[in-house]
Amino acid sequence: MTDKDKNENEKLDSPILDETQPHQIEAPSFKGTGIKMQQPFVNRYGVVIGDSKYNSENSPLNNWSTETDPEIMSGDEWVHPTNDIGWNTAENKELLEEKVKPQGVPFMHPAKDVSYRKD
Repeated sequence: MTDKDKNENEKLDSPILDETQPHQIEAPSFKGTGIKMQQPFVNRYGVVIGDSKYNSENSPLNNWSTETDPEIMSGDEWVHPTNDIGWNTAENKELLEEKVKPQGVPFMHPAKDVSYRKD
């Protein structure tokens, strides 16, 4: 991340309040877990990740055409480490309550959306 990106990230709106995200009814609290909530960031495509608005002007979703390759939206740079729907699952909340840092890599089931209706 360049100094320019760091400066831009400091100006981004953050949904964090007292180490939680009160706008998400099922959002866990990171308070006292040892996991520091991270601010929103801008990925290499100019899309804001982690601000909970999901409506970045540069998002491929806002500029979709028959020429857009869906693969452009894959990868870790599209997932925020602490403002992600996955934290709203019972399993991940339990990890936070037990103050256990997740050990694995992000998991996605190929056919089931396990985060459906979790926020």
